[in-house]
Amino acid sequence: MSADAFDRIAAVDAADPHGVLGPHVEEGRLVVRVFRPEAMSVVLRPDDPGLKPRVMARVHPGGIFQASFEGVERGFPYRLEVRSSRGTTVGRDAYAFPASLGEGELDPAADGVAREYPRRLGAHVGEAGGVVGTAFAVWAPGARRVSVVGDFNRWDGRRHAMRRTRHGIWEIFVPEVRAGATYKYEIKTASGLVLMKSDPVAFAAELRPSHASKVAASSFTWSDAEWMEARRGADPHARPMSIYEVHLGSWRRKRAAGKAEGAGAWLTYRELADELVAYVVSLGFTHVELLPVMEHPFDGSWGYQVTGYFAPTSRFGAPDDFRYFVDRCHAAGLGVLLDWAPAHFPKDAFALGRFDGGPLYEHEDPRRGEHREWRTFVFDYGKKEVRNFLVASALHWLEAFHVDGLRVDAVASMLYLDYGAKHADEWEPNEFGGRENLDAVLFLRELSDVVHRELPGVLLCAEESTTWPGVTRPTYVGGLGFDFKWNMGWMHDTLDYFALDPIFRAFHHTKITFGLMYAFSERFLLPLSHDEVVHLKRALLSKMPGDRWKQHANLRSLYAMMWAHPGKKLLFMGGELGQWREWDHDRALDWGLLEEEDHAGLSRLVRDLNGLYRRYEALWELDESPAGFTWIDANDAIQSVASFVRFPRQPDGSEEPCPKRIPKGIFVVFVGNFTPLLRYGYRVGVPRRCRYLEVLNTDARSYGGSGVGNLGSVACEAVASHGFEQSIVLTLPPLGGLFLVPEMDEDPVEGEA
Repeated sequence: MSADAFDRIAAVDAADPHGVLGPHVEEGRLVVRVFRPEAMSVVLRPDDPGLKPRVMARVHPGGIFQASFEGVERGFPYRLEVRSSRGTTVGRDAYAFPASLGEGELDPAADGVAREYPRRLGAHVGEAGGVVGTAFAVWAPGARRVSVVGDFNRWDGRRHAMRRTRHGIWEIFVPEVRAGATYKYEIKTASGLVLMKSDPVAFAAELRPSHASKVAASSFTWSDAEWMEARRGADPHARPMSIYEVHLGSWRRKRAAGKAEGAGAWLTYRELADELVAYVVSLGFTHVELLPVMEHPFDGSWGYQVTGYFAPTSRFGAPDDFRYFVDRCHAAGLGVLLDWAPAHFPKDAFALGRFDGGPLYEHEDPRRGEHREWRTFVFDYGKKEVRNFLVASALHWLEAFHVDGLRVDAVASMLYLDYGAKHADEWEPNEFGGRENLDAVLFLRELSDVVHRELPGVLLCAEESTTWPGVTRPTYVGGLGFDFKWNMGWMHDTLDYFALDPIFRAFHHTKITFGLMYAFSERFLLPLSHDEVVHLKRALLSKMPGDRWKQHANLRSLYAMMWAHPGKKLLFMGGELGQWREWDHDRALDWGLLEEEDHAGLSRLVRDLNGLYRRYEALWELDESPAGFTWIDANDAIQSVASFVRFPRQPDGSEEPCPKRIPKGIFVVFVGNFTPLLRYGYRVGVPRRCRYLEVLNTDARSYGGSGVGNLGSVACEAVASHGFEQSIVLTLPPLGGLFLVPEMDEDPVEGEA
């Protein structure tokens, strides 16, 4: 072995330390070399009692020791007894083990087989030659040298320098390292700078402010096989979806002496599996959506500045504890969605940014690689390895944790090259001169195709706030392939309308009707999300005008309009309580509000709206089809009343517009009075001649209202109105919403409609 090879080992600057260290057959003898710069002496102790221990000779002043076995032409298991100023240790030699990644495993890990990515890279506990240990692998093509360091080698980068393989992947098997060990990668860049980085594919991590990765191995046994099988055969578009959006760290907290109410310790995943799941189910929601639970260093980012794309945050427990939470959700009939942030990542020195010394995960052009407003890096979607990393992350959450869907954050920022740019020199057009980020479009389509091919029944929702066409259209017709798009236009218009004093609403009536002009152009989800109750936007209840009673009544009517409107539903936690203050990520919700009758009434209303929504297919079955909706009167701006009908699919499966004939299914009539004036004798046309049941009235006393209504039902009259041949006359409660359904004891006589 050349002196130059020894010098590179001693300088920790070799790309293939296995070529020098460990056992090698040379000239008919077995030579074993180890690099232990801290050692005063090293003894090699073979496992075979027929081979005597050897005191290894120091062959390089930098700490390389060597022993020879004449006539031995194959390796054998052994241990190293190392004596240093810190004492004596005995352990296996990492360089005595073959490559943890075979040649056939390198291409799938790098070339686009996303499902294989986390199975090859990261830290995996396993066996090699009958010895338990952990195989480490990381992508760092620009590095001169990579070492794995951790509590198992005193964070000494000289101990376990890794071998470079094809595609810029570095690997090593470290014996006797088990689950729970903490580690990082020490990376020597092309310029000679040494960086300490957490593992991009770590499956667990330390709690902030520490940020080392942790070796993880799951021993969890799932009990949701029936749920998972049903999911594979389900059509999520034709099912009810009412989502409770949650930030786990501030939904509820433990009581703590000496701390302000709601400022105690976090609940764990397992505690949340008991308390949160039971609560969400009691309110009738179909899904719970969690703000990002991927590991992140800064609480104030709410999880959106991710540093661990494969690791559940350690704030609430271990990865198997999160699996327990999901399992309990499924046992209770509750789907689980996660917010996922592939649009950008933080610049923390220990994480993805400048990972191997240069732009690796981020685009090299700062005009495309940095988000100035958010002060974060932007992924380089043009690299197949980066796309593979992100798609693999998505699949990991959906497969390893049985999550039912992902809400992809900040899609608009991905689609436009000039997003957030204030000056022309801050962005560069694409190759065709446009502002569209074609690489991001490629990634989003690839994500949709892979997820839907590999995991049928799983949902992808896009937070996309622009008029980009075809967000929820299939990729084969040029769409992005998402299942649902957040309807941000509906959200802003509706909140703006209900924030107005009712005296002005007549002049802004189109804010609650315009959404139906485009409601069927995409598959929409109606969000009243966390973003609308922070940053001085005020809580939902505080946005409402008038005195306390009117504020509650306004919010009740807003919820009624939302649940009646086409589109799936999402409500951020606290919305059901009627929080007065903005959401604070460091403090629990104001649960004491439920002791006040009007707040308790609001909670009951949300529960009953969900129950009504799930009971009547008309409120969700044809969300994406104009056949499921017709206005009764969209133009009563003077009285600020809106009325419409929601229809189900016909028994024969058709979507023929029901107003053209007598509808056979149970449709739902909604009438909303958005002023504080009580209106008597308000006539609305209806599709069917029969009695109508008032199945929900937001002004009911049980919800905190005044109790004005229609005594539970109303007769139909043979008086034509609003294009129908029959009508009903209603008493409209102040700031109230009514849901009515036809009484179906008897079928109508053909021709009576």
